[in-house]
Amino acid sequence: MTIRSNIPATHQLLIGALALMAAPVMAAPQAFTVTDAAGQPIPSAAVSVIVKGAKTTAAPGTVVDMIQKNRRFTPTVLPVQTGTAVNFPNLDTVRHHVYSFSPAKKFEIKLYAGTPAAPVVFDKPGTATLGCNIHDTMVGYIHVVDTPYFGTTDAAGKVTIDIPAGEHKAQLWYPALGEATPPIEIPIKTGGAVTLKGK
Repeated sequence: MTIRSNIPATHQLLIGALALMAAPVMAAPQAFTVTDAAGQPIPSAAVSVIVKGAKTTAAPGTVVDMIQKNRRFTPTVLPVQTGTAVNFPNLDTVRHHVYSFSPAKKFEIKLYAGTPAAPVVFDKPGTATLGCNIHDTMVGYIHVVDTPYFGTTDAAGKVTIDIPAGEHKAQLWYPALGEATPPIEIPIKTGGAVTLKGK
């Protein structure tokens, strides 16, 4: 049986094009390795990928945790998308006093146990260095990015991020750069494994 359409061919082409534009961009795993200038792996490095047309802010209601356990921030480096709310659950038996004096986000959660009632919203890109007024050795970082494509390297300097195929711009930041240093930008093309070199 042949089905005929009353829609003119030019309109059919337009409808097809609009459908393709509305279709979600398919993402696939892309492997990254982060090394320093000497070729040694850099662990706990935040890798983000800027993709044209991707939403820069997190979906409403996005919440993640920066845990305090064994008198440490876990993870040490937590990348989040702009607009993400972050909880600071204290899993230790001692109280903590979390703060950041960083321009990217200044806040203070005074001496507490458990989980504070309200999370902290990180509403602009940049890096916030975290500390504890009670335990000077506690240091952590929240790295805020304008892209939904990001991750943190493991002990071997590796991370895999699902991104659309094509040519993009990767951004790399790690604690040794310092919070005031903007991320290192590196053009990339998806396909084989990508090595990102730091300083």
